[in-house]
Amino acid sequence: MSVLTREEAQIRARLIEVHRYTIDLDLTRGEELFGSTTTIRFSARQAGADTFAELAPAAVHRAVLDGRELDLTGDIAEALADGRLPLTGLTEGEHELRVETDMRYSHTGEGMHRFTDPADGETYLYTMCCMADANDVFAAFDQPDLKAVFDVRVTAPPQWTVLGNGIATRVGAPEEGRWQLAPTPPISTYLMALAAGPYHSVRTEHAGLPFGLHVRRSLAPYLEADADELFDITRRCFDRYHEIFEEPYPFDSYDQAFVPEFNSGAMENPGLVTFRDEFVFRSAVTDAERQTRAMVIAHEMAHMWFGDLVTMTWWDDIWLNESFAEYMGYQILTETTRYTDTWADFGVRRKNWGYDADQRPSTHPVAPEPELVPDTAAARLNFDGISYAKGASALRQLVTWLGEKTFLDGINDHFTRHRFGNATLADFIDSLARASGRDVHAWADRWLRTTGVDTLAPVVTAGGGRWSAEIRHQGGGPDGDAPTRRPHRIAIGLYDHAPAAPHQLVLRERVEADLDGAEPALSLSFTGPRPDLLLLNDGDLTYTKIRLDPGSWKAVHRALSGLPDAVSRAVVWNAARDMVRDGDLPPAEFLEAARAHLPHETDIAIVQGVLAFARTQIADRYLPADRRPAALAAIRATCRDLLRRTEDGTGAGLRLAAVRTFIGSATDPAELTDWLDGDSVPGGPALDPELRWQTLGRLAVLGAVGPAHIDAELARDSSATGQEGAARCRAALPDAAAKEAAWQTLFAPDRDDQGTELSNYLVTATLAGFWQPEHHDVLADYVPRYFPAAVTLGTRRGPAIADTVARFGFPSTVDAETLRRGEECLANPDALPALRRRLADQLDDLRRALHVREKQSE
Repeated sequence: MSVLTREEAQIRARLIEVHRYTIDLDLTRGEELFGSTTTIRFSARQAGADTFAELAPAAVHRAVLDGRELDLTGDIAEALADGRLPLTGLTEGEHELRVETDMRYSHTGEGMHRFTDPADGETYLYTMCCMADANDVFAAFDQPDLKAVFDVRVTAPPQWTVLGNGIATRVGAPEEGRWQLAPTPPISTYLMALAAGPYHSVRTEHAGLPFGLHVRRSLAPYLEADADELFDITRRCFDRYHEIFEEPYPFDSYDQAFVPEFNSGAMENPGLVTFRDEFVFRSAVTDAERQTRAMVIAHEMAHMWFGDLVTMTWWDDIWLNESFAEYMGYQILTETTRYTDTWADFGVRRKNWGYDADQRPSTHPVAPEPELVPDTAAARLNFDGISYAKGASALRQLVTWLGEKTFLDGINDHFTRHRFGNATLADFIDSLARASGRDVHAWADRWLRTTGVDTLAPVVTAGGGRWSAEIRHQGGGPDGDAPTRRPHRIAIGLYDHAPAAPHQLVLRERVEADLDGAEPALSLSFTGPRPDLLLLNDGDLTYTKIRLDPGSWKAVHRALSGLPDAVSRAVVWNAARDMVRDGDLPPAEFLEAARAHLPHETDIAIVQGVLAFARTQIADRYLPADRRPAALAAIRATCRDLLRRTEDGTGAGLRLAAVRTFIGSATDPAELTDWLDGDSVPGGPALDPELRWQTLGRLAVLGAVGPAHIDAELARDSSATGQEGAARCRAALPDAAAKEAAWQTLFAPDRDDQGTELSNYLVTATLAGFWQPEHHDVLADYVPRYFPAAVTLGTRRGPAIADTVARFGFPSTVDAETLRRGEECLANPDALPALRRRLADQLDDLRRALHVREKQSE
């Protein structure tokens, strides 16, 4: 993998301008390789310039520069081994480079990914060129600020469909399988996209443009079932963006392809957005999961303007893409669809991703200084909760400060000035400053160039018919002092117990307040009795941790589910979650609150978020092993209450969430076995493929099934999802032979042929089954083996697998020995940056879990 430095990119951008890529791909050469012929037209700005193009071929057959055949031996051969083709002594003016190569298919979701569907044996391909993997598909000047027109031709098996950035048209005789894609406007190399295979398509037209939905054939019935909903969401978002953006949609079509084994949620390729095909639901899902899918559609569409039309200059500004699309995705969905509580989902699910990331040693500013992103390997690490969730939260606070109209005026100015070009943070802030007349640069310095999460905590006093609140403001830096305190505009909710219904809370007043960050506290004074609940950041308009004073915690412990607004409830649940993670609230108290209030909760996103935290963090990590059974029992009891509440058929999503968590928390196999034999939970839901595999997986963990049961279920569901379920179940069996077999499948050093190794999804499934808290004894010897094996595997298979093996394969043991071995691994110079970053985060989470356990023993 070639790593491009920022300095190299700047030098190359000064030397050359790229005009056009003409790419010819031959997808008929077998299962291992495809042909890639690339002609690049570019110009050099000075005589005698030396530069290079990136490519990662299996073989280079020819390279021709301005009609002159390049000698591919000697120094050029050495450079090609590092993924670079040197271009030396360029004359000033126009040039043409033609490179003929064989490229290798990927099984890791990078470059040109190849997948064979076990359901019917059909093969599907798609590209993932972001962020520096374009050179796995075609020869390229692979950096975001060298935009060019893309003219792509494809040869594919004649029965296949071909999709790309521009409208795809068959050319020549049908049996030739030749396709021509319409040339694009100038776009970056990382946005070039292709999908090919016997895709099932549903098509329509909107606003004069062709719209399409595409999926592999085995999922066709599920796409057909949801096509109307998907098109409705797409049209609504498309129309709303055209209402608020002055620049019209800049491409010739809008295809959405749901592709297999995709690493990300989706990718914003202009004209051909690719999604992970789990978004084509083949099993029952909750409304919150449908809302998430809708949000991703809105998010990726926002990128057509912010990211594709106007693109960052270098990867230090990826937040300009992701934070903007994240904010707009939630906002547009709220404004234009039936999903009107999206900000509650953002608060309880996405925002915690940012909070957690921002409290780890690996945190970074939303907009890091360029020197903090020196190369593409470093940039890859910043596609995280900071660039997405924290950045979106910062933009929401910015909109609160500027006003929505002013914010959009600045955005439209930005699009006009930089259309089909590149821009920086300074360019963006200049546009907002022009539109608002305010010192947005100072705001950006405080919000976008700093790290850490502020904490706001009230101290309430009352007497003599008055009450006051001192809001203490601690910065997110190590000392919590003024330089790290951000300005916040917040709403403060004052709530009282309803006289006739003490388990309900009624809003008395919502007060707006500005904390400028200069002072460590803000004092407010009121007449009348103190409210039962004082809720800081009511409405969740800023990015900060909050605390509840003792009286307010007592009120929410009694009546949390009686807060009238879902976003307010999400703010309280987040406060409780943060207090557990910081060791300020015993985990058992969180479980008590969940036990009391989740059975009455109506927002499915909150139910799912709280249950997930209770199950995977409190039960598995924050409580000592001897208290885990009681925690699992409390979680099961909460789920039973939810099931009883929904047994009349109301709240199907709540029921499904309760069943999933009940399965994952079961300790007695008997009830699960009855469900599996009966094909449904009494009163519903039916055990569709997802629930059957989840149930079988838990029974495998408990030692209640064996390989024969797994094989039988795989015969019943031989799909790709079934293959993953079987891999997860086999790795979850508690006996030594099953664990060693799974280990060898993952880490055996003789499996060095890319075509025979596990795909990224099968690696994830096997790792997810392997480590189980119930299996500490049988897994004890694997902890010391894990860390060196993870380094070796990551080095052999690249950053995507390196990230996976650390994210899903980190040992489940919560002890000092695992921490010690992990810290030793971080000192290994052979560990890829992707592995090192994810391990550092896992180790920090482990330290936090040990701290929480220690606090409970005091």
